[in-house]
Amino acid sequence: MKIRIESPKENMVTLLRRAGYIFQRKDENKMSFIRPLASSGYPRFHIYTEVIGGSFTLNLHLDQKKQTYGTATRHHGEYEDSDLVKEETDRIKKFLG
Repeated sequence: MKIRIESPKENMVTLLRRAGYIFQRKDENKMSFIRPLASSGYPRFHIYTEVIGGSFTLNLHLDQKKQTYGTATRHHGEYEDSDLVKEETDRIKKFLG
């Protein structure tokens, strides 16, 4: 689920920390944040952010469990059609104003 934040008053790390997210890593102009829902680390909300001009784009999904490997990488995630992802998107939008 994508969320666009126009002209934020604070940097993305500070905004997402206040929303309960933990910075994970940075790759070029994208950052990754997580918000675990259990002490084991999964399930967890996962946000990728991208800076475009003076605004941020958040791309949110829910990781149900750790990736599995074998002949192909499998990602156990929920995206736009998930009620949990929709609820978290609404929570973030309210939090960010």
